[in-house]
Amino acid sequence: MFSNIKNIIIFVVIGGILVFVYIYFFQGNPEEDNLIFSDPLVSGETGATDGASISVGRDFISLLLNIKSITLNDSIFTDPAFITLRDSSIILIQDGTEGRPNPFAPIGSEVTAPSAPTASFPAPGPLGGGVGGGVN
Repeated sequence: MFSNIKNIIIFVVIGGILVFVYIYFFQGNPEEDNLIFSDPLVSGETGATDGASISVGRDFISLLLNIKSITLNDSIFTDPAFITLRDSSIILIQDGTEGRPNPFAPIGSEVTAPSAPTASFPAPGPLGGGVGGGVN
């Protein structure tokens, strides 16, 4: 009888440990459920919103309105100092010794095989024929 009670206590303790492990490791914290945030102002959802998202939306709109009120002074383009500026850029011509065709290829692999000869066809004659073209 004593061993029967001992076995029941052992099973209850093991069951309690398993329940604790399941709750702690597999249930997760309720705070982790809200990792994905959907902003109703952006996604078009309707319903109750929290004050933080409304505050962020208002801040964003006020920032956009501040940017909209910025004006640029374009009088510099009519200034004589700007008008007298001249383009003095230099055109660089490559001389053909710039470097390897593929700088990331292993050294020695830039040797290329000779290209195969390409076939050339004579220009068509006055009536669209090839060599000796024309209708006899």
